[in-house]
Amino acid sequence: MIVVVDDRQLVKDGYTSLFGREGIPSTGFDPVEFGEWVHAAADSDIAAVEAFLLGQGEHTFHLPKAIRDRTQAPVIAVSDHPSLEMTLALFDCGVDDVVRKPVHPREILARAAAIRRRLKAIVNFTEIGPIRVYSDGRDPEINGDIFALPRRERRILEYLVLNRGRRVSKSQIFNAIYGIFDEEVEENVVESHISKLRKKLRKKLGFDPVDSKRFLGYCIDWS
Repeated sequence: MIVVVDDRQLVKDGYTSLFGREGIPSTGFDPVEFGEWVHAAADSDIAAVEAFLLGQGEHTFHLPKAIRDRTQAPVIAVSDHPSLEMTLALFDCGVDDVVRKPVHPREILARAAAIRRRLKAIVNFTEIGPIRVYSDGRDPEINGDIFALPRRERRILEYLVLNRGRRVSKSQIFNAIYGIFDEEVEENVVESHISKLRKKLRKKLGFDPVDSKRFLGYCIDWS
């Protein structure tokens, strides 16, 4: 999930729509509301955030420290009127990157992935057996061939591979795919997406690599 912080509702709605087209859940806060949320949110909610996108707001410069007290997720600032002084001030307050408008959501995702790679010293993909998933929105690959999937199924496969060897619950998958604030979608929709994904994996691989246990969740592993 991407969290957008801006004091303009039109900007927040615009980014939510753009990220939605890329299959990425997002939500918007004004700076004051966000400051309260980031201090009080549950650890599981904070962990569901892939990146923070900071826009215009009187309190924006105080937010990176509050974020860093809770998570190492990338913090990217969007500058409406870029200048050297503004860019330096944003870096001084603790953001990881500064971009200028207009910016495509795919670029934001790529920049966030690059920041995570630098923090973890990893490449921009994760592999398990013949399956390779990317962190920049590209389709996964199986045995080097593109394995095209609808965006929800792709995101589920990415989440399972990134958590390989660990069992994740339906709720965890739902939060990663739809975001923690989406109340218009029933959590059970995850089961339908996973069922379709598993059929496609079985057809491509000859077997189903996803193990499921009732009440415990799902796990993908390779041995």
